Amino acid sequence: MSPRFPLRRLALLTTAGLALGTAAVPAPAGAEPAPDTRQATYQAAADEFGVPVDILLGVSYLESRWDAHTGEPSTSGGFGPMHLTDADYVAALPVPEEVAVAAPEDARGDDSRPKQVGHPAEAPAPSDESLRTLAAAAELTGLDAAVLRTDAQANIRGGAALLASYQQQLQAPVGAGSDPAAWYGAVARYSGADDEATAAAFADEVYTTLAEGAARTTDDGNALSLPARSITADKGWLSHLRLRRLERPDGIECPIDVSCEWLPAPYQAFGDGDYGNHDLGNRPQSQRIEYIVIHDTEASWATTLKLVNDPTYLAWHYSLRSVDGHIAQHVKAKDVGWHAGNWFVNAKSIGLEHEGFAAQGSWYTEALYRTSSKLVRHLALRLGIPLDRQHIIGHDNVPGTVTSTVAGMHWDPGPYWDWSHYFELLKAPFRGLPDVLAPHAGLVTLDPDYATNKPAFTGCTGAASNPCPLRPSSAVILRTAPDLTAPLVRDPGRCGTKASTMVVSDHCARASAGQTYAVAERSGDWTAIWYLGQKAWFRNADAGPRWNIGFVVEAKPGVAVVPVYGRAYPEAAAYPAGVPVQAVSPFAQYTFAAGQRYAAGPVLSPEYYRATTFDWSSPGDGTVIRGADKYVQIQFGQRIAYVRLADVVIRPSVVS
Repeated sequence: MSPRFPLRRLALLTTAGLALGTAAVPAPAGAEPAPDTRQATYQAAADEFGVPVDILLGVSYLESRWDAHTGEPSTSGGFGPMHLTDADYVAALPVPEEVAVAAPEDARGDDSRPKQVGHPAEAPAPSDESLRTLAAAAELTGLDAAVLRTDAQANIRGGAALLASYQQQLQAPVGAGSDPAAWYGAVARYSGADDEATAAAFADEVYTTLAEGAARTTDDGNALSLPARSITADKGWLSHLRLRRLERPDGIECPIDVSCEWLPAPYQAFGDGDYGNHDLGNRPQSQRIEYIVIHDTEASWATTLKLVNDPTYLAWHYSLRSVDGHIAQHVKAKDVGWHAGNWFVNAKSIGLEHEGFAAQGSWYTEALYRTSSKLVRHLALRLGIPLDRQHIIGHDNVPGTVTSTVAGMHWDPGPYWDWSHYFELLKAPFRGLPDVLAPHAGLVTLDPDYATNKPAFTGCTGAASNPCPLRPSSAVILRTAPDLTAPLVRDPGRCGTKASTMVVSDHCARASAGQTYAVAERSGDWTAIWYLGQKAWFRNADAGPRWNIGFVVEAKPGVAVVPVYGRAYPEAAAYPAGVPVQAVSPFAQYTFAAGQRYAAGPVLSPEYYRATTFDWSSPGDGTVIRGADKYVQIQFGQRIAYVRLADVVIRPSVVS
């Protein structure tokens, strides 16, 4: 969604809330020496506060995958391995400067109707106790809030104290040696959810983690493990929390093992031919759904729900809450949301808005990633959408429709979304050929090591020149030559004649994990790809290249310059009488020349879904107009694009 909502205060997140209860948990007398490993830290905290260490590790894994994130807040305002929330502190942080663009994105992306750019909205100040668990941990442990935010050992102790206090309030068995099965209620409460289904889904994921086990090295270099252990949770403790029960109506389009509610977006007429905030449709019977678009909200959960319930605003299909992964569905898959800024993509996609802030919140919870991946996998299997980065795309990968709309397109979910981990959860990890075959591969899939790849972005808070903290990122920086001092490549559509920068919202010289490009040249530890009509270089050590084979498009013999399009619309002859012809207009800023190659995506028939009136009273409304021409989707830059099949040839990418 970024920057559909201005980047205001990071006023976070869920309207859910539980009374935290901060009765002091006694600690053993006498000072204990600091544990010398992170694994020992978890064990010591578990022993100190009487929590089974497996429970402590399992909860922490579902919150943060045990990462410390250098004291930076999550998109829910949570800190550290235990995701202790401090929304008031985060709300007071400086906000990023607005980044000026030529024109704001029209979320509907259809020039046959008036622009739908929405309206700015201030998020209300957070009032939820579940967003202030760090204060409760400070009271329980006597530790300073700043220490709990920035020191991993203290943060783990604070999380253990919270879990123990929840268990005590339930009058459930306590002690490090107590049965982990009896901690189901305390684990569910740690989610911060105010409804039974969401709390249970969170707890179930924790116990699934215990059954499967886990092992990884954290972002600050600590090797941790959780041996697999099958535990039959005593779910009877859940009822002791006295949480509200959500209705789950028949027909809701969510997997059965996630918490999901139906909060419908209003489809409403206003008079004078105007209406909102989405269009009715009959997909996939009328039109194949090709894409799932990943957004972040740039707003709190409460504000997100308020906006999607505004009939004069915009609508997307699903919102996902950061703190616990809860899902709200707003628009049926058959209908068309206004979310991606490109009507061709909107008509062929489902939009998922993830609560978060692309610049300020440096990481998303594991609970959110897991729930989102379950939803996407469910939708993809049901609708026949391939699980790859040509079909599961970010809002920042959606092209402008025509020349005038390119500069205003959005950049969320931003460089801090962990695409590699997300696709692992989708059970579709990025793969490649052995390095020995690299010279013959012809294609390269980017897969930087998220934990160690930390580009030096600026502008996350305050002025655009302010350095951002060095955070893990999926982004790969592209240069004009194989040298770290070489200028960044330039995107003439997004940035015009200006030089590209490292401002976090400026992706004029950026690619992302999972995207596949045609190899243009190699030089030592550097690789050049074809990117927006030019060679763009990355250092292999930064990009984690996975060499691949597949198909590329090249200019057809005799074609010197190939036009590039932002939408695959039918030719004029395809439109019935009385239906205005939509322009087939290539970008003025972009072409590619003979001799260049671009990674080929699906071959698409041109389509235009005509939906311009509330009651479909206009000729052709409610129908899909199809042409005889064909287009090929390509990975052109950071964004996808389309070329006419008549202008290109599709060849195997293998290099002899």
